[in-house]
Amino acid sequence: MSGTDGRRPAPRDPRSPALREATEALPGVARIAATAAARSAAWSLGSGLRSTRLLARALTDREAADELVQGVAEDVAEASRTVGDVARAVAAGVPVPKALLDATVSLSEVVLADVEPQRPAHAPTLRERGEELLHRSRDVWQEEQAHPAYGRILDELAPDEARILLLLLRGGPQPSVDVRTGGPVGRVSSTLVAGGLTMIGGRAGLRHPEQVPAYLNNLFRLGLVWFSRDQLEDPMEYQVVEAQPDVLEAVHSVRFAKVVRRSIHLTPFGTGFCRSCLVDPEEPTGDLPTHLAPEE
Repeated sequence: MSGTDGRRPAPRDPRSPALREATEALPGVARIAATAAARSAAWSLGSGLRSTRLLARALTDREAADELVQGVAEDVAEASRTVGDVARAVAAGVPVPKALLDATVSLSEVVLADVEPQRPAHAPTLRERGEELLHRSRDVWQEEQAHPAYGRILDELAPDEARILLLLLRGGPQPSVDVRTGGPVGRVSSTLVAGGLTMIGGRAGLRHPEQVPAYLNNLFRLGLVWFSRDQLEDPMEYQVVEAQPDVLEAVHSVRFAKVVRRSIHLTPFGTGFCRSCLVDPEEPTGDLPTHLAPEE
């Protein structure tokens, strides 16, 4: 029967309100499910193969490739089933937000089912590390060329400090002088005016020669150098040092001054470090200058 304007009335939608809501929600649900399926497939490619080696095997081995494709297809099928579950839940009266939440949980369980929980690695105790060290000490076939501390020391050295070590290794012990108060009073109580004055900065070609005292302190802290109270055999070494401007300035800063001669040496540990880390293995080291052993 026509209406007053001559057009037929729109047919009544026989679906229930819940079913209409589910149908209208399906496009959005499909988009969500498709995204989740893509993420599931990407996860399967990343965590299912575990490594690039397995990926290469899948590209060359037909059985491995079939296994990979089957895994991806199962993820997509699971996503499709989830879309149907959402539609049926909405049709049964479940609110759309809750149905979507349940679908997200379901997909997450599928994606994460193959993920193995990462267990923290057991950190060996100090006693276990000590036992391992003693075990290695009894292994007559094991050859350790470098001390295990050398790697840590390299991380704690400045470039200028490496040049100082090479100077000591190839140039031998270096002269050092202290300027103290002298005269009649100095014989009873001497005061240090300037200590540890050297020519190491110029001889080693340092970029920051003003940092020599700090450099030497760090090298001493690392056990690479030590400061001897004994002077070198060649007195000419000290005459050159005592003619330097900083030494002359310290001498002239007091009425009576005296110069105390000392020397700077590599420790045996420092010599081994230089030979292992700073010198070309093909460089002959048999004729290198000798250093005094540290005082007890």
